[in-house]
Amino acid sequence: MSDNVNVAHVKQPFVRVVRRDKLPMWQSWLYRLIAIILAMGLVDVFVYSITGLNPIDTLITMWNGSFGNIVCTEASVVLICKLLLIAVALAPAFKMQFWNIGAEGQVLAGALATAMVMVYANGLPNSLLIPLMAVTAILAGGLWGLIPALFKAKWGVNETLFTLMMNYVAMSFVDFFVNQNKGEKASIGTINVDTQKGWLPQMGDSINWTVVIIVLVITVLMFVYLKYTKQGYEIAVVGESVNTAKYAGISVKKTIIRTMIISGAICGVCGFLTVAGEDQTISNGTAGGYGFTAIIVAWLGKFNTLFMIGISAFIIFLEQGTKAISDAYSLVGFDQSASKIVVGLVLFFVIGCEFFINYRLTFRFSRKEK
Repeated sequence: MSDNVNVAHVKQPFVRVVRRDKLPMWQSWLYRLIAIILAMGLVDVFVYSITGLNPIDTLITMWNGSFGNIVCTEASVVLICKLLLIAVALAPAFKMQFWNIGAEGQVLAGALATAMVMVYANGLPNSLLIPLMAVTAILAGGLWGLIPALFKAKWGVNETLFTLMMNYVAMSFVDFFVNQNKGEKASIGTINVDTQKGWLPQMGDSINWTVVIIVLVITVLMFVYLKYTKQGYEIAVVGESVNTAKYAGISVKKTIIRTMIISGAICGVCGFLTVAGEDQTISNGTAGGYGFTAIIVAWLGKFNTLFMIGISAFIIFLEQGTKAISDAYSLVGFDQSASKIVVGLVLFFVIGCEFFINYRLTFRFSRKEK
């Protein structure tokens, strides 16, 4: 005689979120490409609803505003280099899961050190002054990264809040320096405008290739450092599991401190290049907000600094391109706020697609259970 078996119908959620196995690289980048295409389609609809521009004219206007002439190209290349360099600086810290939100302040620390040397040591020849500026900027940026790293390593202080607050400390120092040196003027103005002491040599008629080369060299070196060196391996292990790192004999405290010094020092280099190579002045806007935008670049690039080159260029293309549309169609309502909406839409799609790269949706109605 067969046993009686009770079968119950158990209601299940209509949608389940299931973690995927790791996708092949080509497939994950295909998802991102689809997200960008969908986002740009929505951008075209948004722009058309305000300006009447068709999709092709929208892309042409954005391209012309970013790379359509030498002036636009120069401005875009400068911004790409700044955004890329800060993202490269954040990559080792984020890979270690140290959430460095203080890149803005670290850039300002390097920029402030550069400006101070330009003002107070302008009697030196450029052959000595520029190296001194670079070293001082690296030390200042490294110090700004070291302080939160020490508090995290020694006492477990939350690095997100600490590094964020360090931004405002750096801004206060910059304000003090500017107020001390501007005198009766509205701003500090261009530093050493008559003598050009401390100005980075210009390589190229329009684009300063000195800055571009330095940024690309640092980008490649960071790629090699993270992927092929012992210290890069230690960063990856600490990021995966602190307990595993300790078991493997890795000094977690030393790794945190060393990595944040490197991260801050590279941000200091960005401050040096901005003041000495491009602006020749300093203000609270020297970092341009890219200390926060670079977080998106580093995260989307999965801490691969070579991937970050294309991501940085794409974000600057969106930013400069939408500014060009707002300049041409501000009278019909497409202003700077609308241009920020466009950038936000694209980033929303691109970041959102990461969910579908890491997870999949399964649909179920019911399941029989014994």
